[in-house]
Amino acid sequence: MFGYGMPELIVILVIALIVFGPQKLPDLARTLGRGLAEFRRAADTFKRSIEEEAEQSRDGEEKTDGESAYREDQGVAKDDMRKEEEKKNG
Repeated sequence: MFGYGMPELIVILVIALIVFGPQKLPDLARTLGRGLAEFRRAADTFKRSIEEEAEQSRDGEEKTDGESAYREDQGVAKDDMRKEEEKKNG
């Protein structure tokens, strides 16, 4: 957990117990846990929104590329039809 081992965590807990006292320590831990959970939710929401935006951006590019390819195919088909008509008429 963040590069801290069990001995480091025990030292931190002992220092917190001395500084805050046994009555306030459970409240402090509860508040810290809620804060971390809220931070995780916010980070997940942010990550999800970024991924959705990237996916929408990719989808938009694919549609644009597909539309241009469709238009190019239509243009080629029209040119081919004109050439065939010119051969028949001329």
